[in-house]
Amino acid sequence: MRTWSITMVLALAACTPIPLPPPALPYDLNKFYSAAEAQIRASGGMRTDYAPVDAPFTKADLARNFMRIALYDEYQTVDGRYVASESPSNLRRFDQPVIVDVVNGASTPTAIAEQNLTLVAQYTRRLAGITGYDIRLATEAERANMVVFFLSREEQPTMSRQLGRYVGAVPFEVQDVFANSSNDLLCGAFSLSQRRNPDSYRSSVILIKSEHSAAQRAACVHEEMAQALGLTNDSRAARPSIFNDDEEFARLTRHDELLLRILYDPRLHSGLSAAEVGPLLPAIINDIW
Repeated sequence: MRTWSITMVLALAACTPIPLPPPALPYDLNKFYSAAEAQIRASGGMRTDYAPVDAPFTKADLARNFMRIALYDEYQTVDGRYVASESPSNLRRFDQPVIVDVVNGASTPTAIAEQNLTLVAQYTRRLAGITGYDIRLATEAERANMVVFFLSREEQPTMSRQLGRYVGAVPFEVQDVFANSSNDLLCGAFSLSQRRNPDSYRSSVILIKSEHSAAQRAACVHEEMAQALGLTNDSRAARPSIFNDDEEFARLTRHDELLLRILYDPRLHSGLSAAEVGPLLPAIINDIW
């Protein structure tokens, strides 16, 4: 999930089984996010470098970062809510084609809705090229299993109750985030596992708040779609990377592309433990470096 530490008192979301309309804000959310983005840029963040010369990394760095990002979960559920807390996990990824769709809220202007669709379509093709995996936009005859939602704050509670129409059953914890996420959560990805194989993803839903600028929407698409594929954690040690909460980079870097190539390398599969993945990484990294 992509978050910002914003110095403002945020309303606490109510934990209720029926998502309620959010209370009125005492400020304009578009301006709120615009000001926060300006602060990040002023401190050197939101970079779009692909291979910055000031952030070199080694094969050992890449292996360490993969282990931390792909084999740890960033959040846990506690009392029906997502709580930031790292925990070790097995390797998780899709074992079926990833079929992507885009849903824009009704309040999204047509021109911006078209921008969002183009953004996701281009990135979907890029992810397919990087991984060599079957990742593509849904046709009219196909049911998507990765849906990217661009929603305003007012649209989120209603859509939270309709997620099942798009990807099947969705846990309450995910519905709750869609309905009641705090303003410092810019966007989030939620991948749902198969019942018989909890490490194999069956579907993903991605929330991107439509009050963001075009640059921030793009940053959210880059991070959340990649995380939904199985790069579930962030690491302060990962650089140059979007999988780092310091917000320095806003677009997928060469480092991140290599992480995705490792994740979908045929020598790995969902369900492998860290102890099983570690010894395989040197040969994989040598081959893709």
